Amino acid sequence: MATLHPAKALYSRGKSFPALPACEHYAGSEKLIRKALALQMNSANVNRPIFDITADCEDGANLGNEEPHAQMVANIISDNANNFDRVGARIHDIVHPHWRRDIDIIVGRAGERVAYIVLPKANAAADVQTQINALNLVCKQHKIQREIPVHVLIETPGALHDVWKIAAMPQVESIDFGLMDFVSEHCGAIPASAMSSPGQFNHPLIVRAKCEIAAAALGNGIIPAHNVTTELHDTAVVKSDARRAYREFGFLRMWSIHPNQIQPIVEAMQPDFAEVTDATAILCHAQDAAWGPIQHAGRLHDRASYRYYWEVLRRAHITGMRLPSMATQRFFT
Repeated sequence: MATLHPAKALYSRGKSFPALPACEHYAGSEKLIRKALALQMNSANVNRPIFDITADCEDGANLGNEEPHAQMVANIISDNANNFDRVGARIHDIVHPHWRRDIDIIVGRAGERVAYIVLPKANAAADVQTQINALNLVCKQHKIQREIPVHVLIETPGALHDVWKIAAMPQVESIDFGLMDFVSEHCGAIPASAMSSPGQFNHPLIVRAKCEIAAAALGNGIIPAHNVTTELHDTAVVKSDARRAYREFGFLRMWSIHPNQIQPIVEAMQPDFAEVTDATAILCHAQDAAWGPIQHAGRLHDRASYRYYWEVLRRAHITGMRLPSMATQRFFT
């Protein structure tokens, strides 16, 4: 009992919290997707990538070129260059005539390896369920045994209204905020300044949306993912936005749209090293005490605080931080 791993000792019910990288990098063309794959390989931490790649069929495909584009995406996901199987795909939205064909192509060619499917621009929970049902039907037709995770983009007022229903769907593992489309959907009532900082963190309707998305995701044990930063070159802006998203709003993942943004996002999403050190000491002591209550530095700790500190350690591991040797030996070998 004393050596029971925290992932087993501290969680007795429900699904485990998804262990997704803190950065999700979007790429639309074959050239950019392959460039991202090379970067993903070079920046991996102990055979674990520090960011996911989302191959974009929605904004990436030119009008009339949807089918060849989806085939290209499926081929790359199935390629040997996809070393970690951490490439997902964003399909077209539910009102676009090609969204079902996107699923047919990607699942038919790469259903065993696609990391997740991103569903954009839903107007209600029913739209999400329709696309999930279609995804699962295609999986069944192609004899895909696994359940492919789904990430849902909240970009409309209707989807925001239904976000708790969407987050509760069993196959959904991430709720993402699409800031710019969300602002546009308000017909000029929200100014363009709310599409970037500091407006995106100050405007009441945007703050409300971010809080509701994060609360719904975390309340249902899944990941809230923050919108993009449009600044491509000033990495200090990117890092500040990611830090605020994490520290002030509870987002645990953020989109990247340029390779320059990946590392600042990952670093901003890392916990403080002092807290990682405390977490290691507390969890090692707790494990030695068979996960009963302990005292550490004059404070009482029990299973509630153990769960908190375990998530701190797990997040440090996911974001590629160098962990204290004892944490690595006991929990991540």
